[in-house]
Amino acid sequence: MAGRQAAIAHAALKRVQAELGERRLDALLVAQPENRRYLSGYSAEDNGIQESAGFLLIPESGRPRLLTDSRFTLQAEAEAPEYGIYMYRRGLVEALEELLPEMGIQQLGFEADYCLYALWLRLQALAKRLQLRLTATSGLVESLRVVKTPEELEFVRAASALNDRVFQTAFAQVQTGMSERELARLIEGTMLDLGAERPSFDTIVAFGENAAKPHAVPGGRRLVAGETVLIDMGLVLDGYCSDMSRTFVLGEPDAQYLERHRLVRVAQKAGMAAIRAGVSGSEVDRAARQVLAAGGYGEAFGHGLGHGVGLAVHEAPRLSPSGRETLEAGMVVTVEPGLYLADWGGIRLENMVIVTEAGCELLNRDSTWLDL
Repeated sequence: MAGRQAAIAHAALKRVQAELGERRLDALLVAQPENRRYLSGYSAEDNGIQESAGFLLIPESGRPRLLTDSRFTLQAEAEAPEYGIYMYRRGLVEALEELLPEMGIQQLGFEADYCLYALWLRLQALAKRLQLRLTATSGLVESLRVVKTPEELEFVRAASALNDRVFQTAFAQVQTGMSERELARLIEGTMLDLGAERPSFDTIVAFGENAAKPHAVPGGRRLVAGETVLIDMGLVLDGYCSDMSRTFVLGEPDAQYLERHRLVRVAQKAGMAAIRAGVSGSEVDRAARQVLAAGGYGEAFGHGLGHGVGLAVHEAPRLSPSGRETLEAGMVVTVEPGLYLADWGGIRLENMVIVTEAGCELLNRDSTWLDL
């Protein structure tokens, strides 16, 4: 496992260094956690953007550095052997003041999408002292992460398979009287018990009318027989995320629920059927959205059809009305149509797929409560 992740990181590092050469940058400062892990294998997590677990300083050529503090140096040495580990005692800027001249770096790129204004001000002051040119970059590393390598796809498949297994285990324990919060805790505890690193996002559990909120926060509402149960769950395994949604009724669903559930399922199948290399995210979104609109629920589906999944649970490409990216083989996306009615509840069905030249590979093997 470690060998495969090291191979992914090595190949990614070389691609970034080649990109730096094309952009005429001497180095790139990497702060975004998923980018950091992608390029080095270093898995420590930030405690918020204000308390980083470390930074990568990647020169256009030569050995890169991983800058961190004493809490993480042993982990960094173990997980990022290709990097020189620099332990800073007074913070990032002081470390850069020493390293940049030593490495001959005069043109430094930084990740504009993951940089606090306070850090930017300190970097500007540093640039003035060192006569350094700062260049804001956006999506430089993220764009390389969009199409997964065969090794990465194996990690994604494993994460999705484990997510299916967690759902099956938790589903067998759903019963009347349990609260949304209790079911969410059961799901997340099962993830850890079965080997996941952590949830890839806060698990969503919504009963009855609460399911009308696409991002409902599990609360104290207790499950009653005949109510809708909406679960949106994902986990991280070996750094890679999974994401799925299931909606069902505890007990016997009525005719209205079945009609709406089947319509969402037809929309999901239409979306998956539209996926292949060469189409845009908006085309795929339209295929599913037209089904819901024809069924009279066009206004009840407000969010995009799906999003990319990898080291982050939400990344490019986007399947939405504004999704301009052209899909390529090796991308991983969710397909998650839904309908949400404030006085009734909601239904969302979500699978993950890998884009192929001719279509897509479905990753979710569990079909419980999908085809009713």
